[in-house]
Amino acid sequence: MTHYNHAYRLYCRPMAKILFLFILSFIFGHWLAFITHPVSSVSVAVPASANGNWGLSFQQEGQPPIGNATSDYLKQFNAHYMADTQEKILYLTFDAGYENGNTPAILDALKKHKAPAAFFLVGNYLTTSPDLVKRMVAEGHIVGNHTFHHPDMSKISTKESFSKELGSLEDLYEQVTEQKMQRFYRPPQGKYSESNLQMAKDLGYHTFFWSLAYVDWYEDKQPSHEEAFKKLLNRVHPGAIVLLHSTSKTNGEILDELLTRWEEMGYQFRSLSELAAEPASDT
Repeated sequence: MTHYNHAYRLYCRPMAKILFLFILSFIFGHWLAFITHPVSSVSVAVPASANGNWGLSFQQEGQPPIGNATSDYLKQFNAHYMADTQEKILYLTFDAGYENGNTPAILDALKKHKAPAAFFLVGNYLTTSPDLVKRMVAEGHIVGNHTFHHPDMSKISTKESFSKELGSLEDLYEQVTEQKMQRFYRPPQGKYSESNLQMAKDLGYHTFFWSLAYVDWYEDKQPSHEEAFKKLLNRVHPGAIVLLHSTSKTNGEILDELLTRWEEMGYQFRSLSELAAEPASDT
């Protein structure tokens, strides 16, 4: 019996070491996968988040992505990242921090396709490019609020400061266009907090994130036409809120063809006003 116990202990020791190494490698592998896969590419369901940077997980081509906050969570704040529909409709939106010559081509393409869009502008754009702002309004587009100074709004904790960022842009817009601004808000860089969402709602705003975008904002590192089409055609889905940057030379060059190809896929373009007109949450 003693010989048996000794042999058993000799057998168990290496087995324990192997088991320990297996568990350690399993934990390390999952940790490494977590830190090396951003939200936009990892294929796992992402839970709702009350704070953070807006992000998307695309599970399947042609299907809606998962946002890092759910539609139901956002709905209580009159916030949106896509429409809940199987209809092939798209909502076109553009963020504009400054003007570098690409917006006229973008407006031309939108006019050709009779496609309504929303342009989320900051104070600098309204100050430096009032004629383009007036053209956006004259051609039936929405001008939305991207804040006056484009700060990280998730770090603004008081309603007074939050209201000032949006209110200053409203005042400037009214000076330029002699019209009241529609209360559509997009958080700069997609950074938000639950308190921000509530403050925007309290001020009468709808907040708009997005469900389709690509890396188009680096002026000195623009994507090729092929790269842009690959992202924007493969990931398009019913009810998408599309985010593009009007500073993108690529977007100015491809928009006419992009809208044509989406139309050939059966898509139609709708105004964000229709999405905002859906029954609001009272929660």
